[in-house]
Amino acid sequence: MSRIKRVLIVLGSVVTVVVLIVGGLFTWLWTGADVSTVGKVAFDKELAIPPLARSSVGKDGTRVFDLRMQAGETEFVEGRKTPTWGFNGSYLGPTLRAERGEKVRVRVRNGLGEASTVHWHGMHLPARMDGGPHQMVAPGATWSPRWTVDQPAATLWYHPHPHGATEQHVARGLAGLFLVDDEESAKLALPKEYGVDDLPVIVQDVRFDGAEFDHDRDLMRNVGFLGDRTLVNGTLNPYREVHDELIRLRLLNASTARTYDFGFPDGRAFALVASDGGLLERPASMDRVQLSPGERAEIVVRMRAGERVTLRSFPQDNYGDAWQRRFGGGDDSFDVLELRAADRLRPSAELPSALGELEIPVGEGAAVRGRYFDLKRSGINGRDMEMGRVDETVTRGTTEVWTVRNGNGMPHNFHVHDVQFRVLEVNGKTTSPALRGPKDTVFLPHGTTMKLALRFDGPADPDTPYMYHCHLLYHEDEGMMGQFVVVEKGQRAGIPAGHAHDGR
Repeated sequence: MSRIKRVLIVLGSVVTVVVLIVGGLFTWLWTGADVSTVGKVAFDKELAIPPLARSSVGKDGTRVFDLRMQAGETEFVEGRKTPTWGFNGSYLGPTLRAERGEKVRVRVRNGLGEASTVHWHGMHLPARMDGGPHQMVAPGATWSPRWTVDQPAATLWYHPHPHGATEQHVARGLAGLFLVDDEESAKLALPKEYGVDDLPVIVQDVRFDGAEFDHDRDLMRNVGFLGDRTLVNGTLNPYREVHDELIRLRLLNASTARTYDFGFPDGRAFALVASDGGLLERPASMDRVQLSPGERAEIVVRMRAGERVTLRSFPQDNYGDAWQRRFGGGDDSFDVLELRAADRLRPSAELPSALGELEIPVGEGAAVRGRYFDLKRSGINGRDMEMGRVDETVTRGTTEVWTVRNGNGMPHNFHVHDVQFRVLEVNGKTTSPALRGPKDTVFLPHGTTMKLALRFDGPADPDTPYMYHCHLLYHEDEGMMGQFVVVEKGQRAGIPAGHAHDGR
């Protein structure tokens, strides 16, 4: 009996030690999982403003831009050179700008050592010009998509979309803005002098290992990479001096996995004037705007002479349970950008009470059919991405209602190429003001079901698909993506060129 007793004591001691080790490890992981830069940012570097891209206009009226993907080095910290990628430079890219109705062509040259793509996120254009994973550009090659800009004024962006490598290519620095203008928005009393009272704000989270980026995903980070610092327009610790009473911020979440909840520490209200695809019907007053990866928002904030105010990302209470908030970034907070108002400010016109009418369907009455999309890490509707498989076929000129649900226990979002849609419902209820404008990307925390109204105006192309996918890029690369083609009535989908259907 004494021997059994000794064995039991030893086993009990071992179990106790194991429990203590596991408990200590969990406590260490839990307490170290949240990140905050609040009150810790020096704001000692002037915010860089991406230059407007040069362009030429051909004899046929086509506006031509040139973009070159290239590798380089960037000094985010003085004296430390970080290997990066960029368009026409070492990091990020210039802002492309065109008018509605203009014909545009972009000559994209790949100066990298591996193939990539350039996707025009939020743009309505032919599938062959979309820049998804079917339009790869080999090293040293040039791709020249052309299309006619046919959508309202909006803040769009461009970034790579190679299947299985999108997270890596975006995180290295390949991204830029594409601004669309139109006559209606030009007439509105909105701040519109680029880089002065109309500021691009491209937000990314990063982590450094010495001079180099550290792109490793930490333990438990099932949303993807989460950094511990933020860049704005490629600037670390940024401030911007402003000289106008009203400042328009064109916010883009260009991070690969992190969701932000933007606002100001003093709780001041701002006016949301536009979402992903353009202007709202009227300004919406709010003090927070949440943006998941790929989403955009245009806000107008009122400044007071001589003040300094910080754009901050706050912890988020709609991010899921405590586990997801802690390990998925929902508990994190960041001081992102400091706005410094001059001692004297130029007066700004009051914002208009109406901004315009939405060019997207309002309700379900005009819908010809509905579709259902279940979001899971294992794939959408139980299937992971297959380049040779067309998942959905839609008819040109029709309106559909897509029901998208996330019951996966973690945050996801949902992006649809080519179209801007309208959010009809969230969990059976009417939408918040932030979701009432034109959208191409929406955030779906666990337990969320959304109904989206989409109209497909073509052009038809049965052999070249568009994508729909989770824009948390780690999830996209893992296979949370599907394909749809737009066809004429009675036409059937083809097989994407160069890809044989493998039966999955």
